[in-house]
Amino acid sequence: MSHDSHKQSFISHYIFSTDHKMIAKQFLLLSIIMACLGGFMAYLIRWEVAFPNVPAPFFGLVSPDKFNAIITLHGTIMIFFVGMPFLAAFPSNFFIPLMIGARDMAFPKLNLASFWLTFTGAVLLVASFFVPGGPVAGGWVGYPPLSASSEFAGVKWGAALWILSLAMAFFSSSVGGLNYLVTVISLRAPGMTYSRVPMTVWFLLGSAVTFFFSVGPLIAGAFMLLMDNMFGTGFFLPAKGGEPMLWEHLFWFFGHPEVYVLFFPALGMGLDIMATFTRKPIFGYKLILGSTVGAITLSFIVWAHHMFLSGLNPVLATPFSITTILISIPFAIIIFCMFASLRHGAIRMELPFLWMVGFLATFLVGGLTGIFLGSASADIYLHGTYFVVAHFHYTLFPSVFFGGFSGVYYWFSKMYGRELNKKLGLLHLVLTFIFFNGTFWPLFRVGIGGMIRRIADPSFYPQYQQFANWNIFCTISAIALIASQAIFLWNIVWSMTHGPKAVKNPYDSNTLEWLADSPPPHGNWGAKLPIVTGDPYEYSKPGEAKDWRSQAQNL
Repeated sequence: MSHDSHKQSFISHYIFSTDHKMIAKQFLLLSIIMACLGGFMAYLIRWEVAFPNVPAPFFGLVSPDKFNAIITLHGTIMIFFVGMPFLAAFPSNFFIPLMIGARDMAFPKLNLASFWLTFTGAVLLVASFFVPGGPVAGGWVGYPPLSASSEFAGVKWGAALWILSLAMAFFSSSVGGLNYLVTVISLRAPGMTYSRVPMTVWFLLGSAVTFFFSVGPLIAGAFMLLMDNMFGTGFFLPAKGGEPMLWEHLFWFFGHPEVYVLFFPALGMGLDIMATFTRKPIFGYKLILGSTVGAITLSFIVWAHHMFLSGLNPVLATPFSITTILISIPFAIIIFCMFASLRHGAIRMELPFLWMVGFLATFLVGGLTGIFLGSASADIYLHGTYFVVAHFHYTLFPSVFFGGFSGVYYWFSKMYGRELNKKLGLLHLVLTFIFFNGTFWPLFRVGIGGMIRRIADPSFYPQYQQFANWNIFCTISAIALIASQAIFLWNIVWSMTHGPKAVKNPYDSNTLEWLADSPPPHGNWGAKLPIVTGDPYEYSKPGEAKDWRSQAQNL
């Protein structure tokens, strides 16, 4: 049976498919569902800060215990069950085989298992809402003793399900990352040398490698934390001879590289989108890859800048401050190369490119404000304030949403064979940009003013009343930001059924995925694979009749 005539039942096609493209769509759908849940929790957090002790519409009164639990679950959901599926798993599954000219992943069944592990983790996390004692309320970072003993937190089963859900997500990402790595090493099309691999693929692999080498210690820590909750051990409980600081070290050794796990896919997609819409090669292809290796290496020796106020030996503050500043150098080089790629480009102001520009503009704010927090002297004052909340969201939100949406708007026609409505997409971009900055930019001012985060009732503290209007403004912006995402959801639903049919290569892009049909069939390429004869960014070459040249000429 040929790949084009391959037939499957509804269950085998939509539920238990081993086709990398369907698994990618499953990851995308899961991330959208969990984003709706995480966004609702963000609304509850902002409502309580702006209007303490006033019942929230559609929910009711947010008590301090509920507030702590909501903060815990919001952070967990948005990072591990929205960011990871949306930025790491979804593009890796769909585009790695297509961009290297393969028919599927190296291990299709393992690929299927990676989705169901993540799905199981999401189910366990949602189930923790309903167990006796309620969900874990120890913060999304899970610091003991709040997360280590029912004696302190009163959420033994909630904490256990929270830990198990993370274990599922971590295991899924680990096996998925190994699958991506083996696929790129062993299944590249003829002629696809490593120097011809697109940036999206390189950065997805960088994300997978970073995650794989950073998550091991945290998995061990999660097992110990589970033992403390379920069997009364004392790994992290001082009363039993344990050390709560050990969890902080294990968590942040993983937690800081995790930022780059989410950032790298957005950066890789942004580079490919930039090359397409500037009609010129990426400036410094090898320099970018070298800088990325340097950033990955340095990411493993900066974790303690999260712990300057935790009792860490002050002698260690200087070396960790230095490594934190040093890690900005490779990223500065990459950003410089991106801006250099814009110079003299024949820029097309298409929607994916505009989303990528929004990603760059907002992420730069997160990167620059991180320099302040990397300095031990500044961190003494800013640590624990809303300045950190603003910095954190200016780091992750641009990657997950601006970067992620740029990729979705760029490749949607390839994925579903239909075009998205561009006017709705532009409205979505403008509103998201305005309301995102309206939500988090004022929090820098609030944080510098000294307002501490994770306080359920700011009205209890008279010194915070000066920030009441700012908090109301941020809350209104946050509600508008969440509501504006309905435009994206409607655009997807409408376009999948009524959108214009897509052509193979609407943007005249060089990379291999645009040679496949839209949407690609089972097996991607029909009877023959592409034979790669060029680089991924051969735009505007002198002497060529067109300003682009596909990587393969045999399809």
